[in-house]
Amino acid sequence: MIALSIKKIISLFLATIAILLLNSCDYLNIDSYFSDEFKQDSIFSQKRYVEAYMWGAAELFPDEGQIFSTSTQSTPGPLATDEAFTMFNIASDGSYGGMRFVQGMINAESPGPFFNTTWNTSYKVIRKCNTILTRIDEVPGLGTTDRMNIIGMTRFLRAYAYYRIIVDYGPPILLYDEIVENNAGLEYYDKSRSTYDEAIEYICSEFEEAAKYMPTTLPILNFGRPTKGAAYALVARLRLMHASPLFNGGQAARSYFGNWTRKSDGAFYVSQTQDEKRWAIAAAACKRVMEMSDGGNPLYKLYTVERDEFTPPLPPNVPADDFPNGAGGIDPYHSYADMFDGECVASINPEFIWAYKSSSLGSYMRGAFPADRGGWGGLAVTQKMVDAFYMADGTTIQESDLYTETGFMDKQQVFSNYQLNAGVSNMYANREVRFYANIGFSGCYWPALSATDAGNSKFTVTYDYSSSSGKSNPNVGGVNFTPTGYVIKKYIHPMDAWQGVNARRMDKVFPIIRYAEILLSYAEALNNLTQSHTIDTDGQSQTYSRDMQAIAQAFNQVRFRAGLPGIKGTETPEEMQALIEKERMIEFLYENRRYYDVRRWGIYEESEGTPITGMNVDASDEGYFQRVVPNTSRIGSRVVNKKMIFLPISRTEIRRLPSFDQNPGW
Repeated sequence: MIALSIKKIISLFLATIAILLLNSCDYLNIDSYFSDEFKQDSIFSQKRYVEAYMWGAAELFPDEGQIFSTSTQSTPGPLATDEAFTMFNIASDGSYGGMRFVQGMINAESPGPFFNTTWNTSYKVIRKCNTILTRIDEVPGLGTTDRMNIIGMTRFLRAYAYYRIIVDYGPPILLYDEIVENNAGLEYYDKSRSTYDEAIEYICSEFEEAAKYMPTTLPILNFGRPTKGAAYALVARLRLMHASPLFNGGQAARSYFGNWTRKSDGAFYVSQTQDEKRWAIAAAACKRVMEMSDGGNPLYKLYTVERDEFTPPLPPNVPADDFPNGAGGIDPYHSYADMFDGECVASINPEFIWAYKSSSLGSYMRGAFPADRGGWGGLAVTQKMVDAFYMADGTTIQESDLYTETGFMDKQQVFSNYQLNAGVSNMYANREVRFYANIGFSGCYWPALSATDAGNSKFTVTYDYSSSSGKSNPNVGGVNFTPTGYVIKKYIHPMDAWQGVNARRMDKVFPIIRYAEILLSYAEALNNLTQSHTIDTDGQSQTYSRDMQAIAQAFNQVRFRAGLPGIKGTETPEEMQALIEKERMIEFLYENRRYYDVRRWGIYEESEGTPITGMNVDASDEGYFQRVVPNTSRIGSRVVNKKMIFLPISRTEIRRLPSFDQNPGW
């Protein structure tokens, strides 16, 4: 009878809590309440239990490489930008969320996979982190070093959870150190969102505090965990966003957020007053990362591979000085391509400030692999992106004498072990190395060297209508073709194969943030200064201004690594900004940066409003090589709207919180 009574009591208790949870707000995220609460006395009884609890919070974050399609995709990613497109099915199960977003299928009533994976999951992490920070002193015998390590990582995780919210959903509800109760009245949960400025300052301050306790370097076995550099680099990214036109007063901020105020006090969610000093703060944040060292040596630098006998000579206008003062001594193709396809040893790559081994990224490269060779063949790149790549001498396709859209290559070229076949359209000849590292085009050679049987390796892929990978071939299926005539090859290694004897794929690493971004961000921040500003960083003051020598030194490293000439150094601010925007467009293709860049620059509507174009995949032979809008209603139904600057907050959340304001337009 006693045992039965206890069961009844527990059942009643669980039922009561379940009712409370059903009526609570999503930002509470107490779905694992019982497991956590019932174990908390045990959790804080030993150091190893606390560490396990902390890493358990970290594991709630999704695979960072899930930028294409999964039920736990946390961000719209490349498919929600002008750099990518696909015909893959976008059913209501959450698949290909980026395409669903730009097709208008995501709204406040049906917020897609992002809301749960980002908003809800982030608040779960925040709750766990707040629990650790509140109760850390209860752990018996916890040494000072262990205590600092746990606090540092926990504060980083909490800051990163807020970071993920603000970049996709805008200002969050800041809970600070509060562990939200689960059984209070509704008025307790009715909290207002912070302003964008308040959130940026808080998140950056948390990263700063976390960095004080975090290691500068990690053992190879701990690759993927964040370091002090990751914290500082994320501060630099946030500071650059904060300084950018969309969030820093001026016309863009007024256009998008001029009427968006907090109902509780009338405060603008996004500042309507421009503050140039933010650019200097961003520059200082970047400079700090650039000056980090390990044993007197720079901690971060661009990844390079030494040139060998297969490296082609540099164009005459590219400086041959040793890198980073020129492009001498390196193989530009491998220096870029090997970072992404799995060739380089990621754990010792000095460019990866924070990167993550991603099984999702590797598996979704099947979406780009030819459909008649075991892939799906439809993870496309747009013509706009293809046309953005420079020629080998750094000229654009519009100004180069080397560029032509007529005729075909009369002989094969091999450089840096990359094979460019005879018969390839001259549109794809003499391009910069990042073009070949990124783009699969019609006539492109695919090594697929792990497959040892004939037909599944060393093949050429064409995308015109009647070809084996073309739209008409029944083997490709109804949607398994590229609608633009291009696919992404960035993350595909020469060994990778999806069918055939011994077919296998190299492991892939997704770069969450790499040093090239810091260099280009530093150049951009300096370029937007019209006067000098003195910034205090870690107790040291430094003055920042539009220093063209410093801009060139940072910007040119990225250009030289790609085997291209640097800037002249006489560019106007407008010219330099255009160069930076194009460089980021090329350098970070399919790395989930463009979605945020076009927004923060205030050019989202202008950029995304350009129709998606590609080659004519409904034509064969030479008729294929003409720019057209793909023959699909999906192009016409692509939505570009100011409200899509941020994702919508779930309507369910809004209804529960009277003081909570929805994102504008939703």
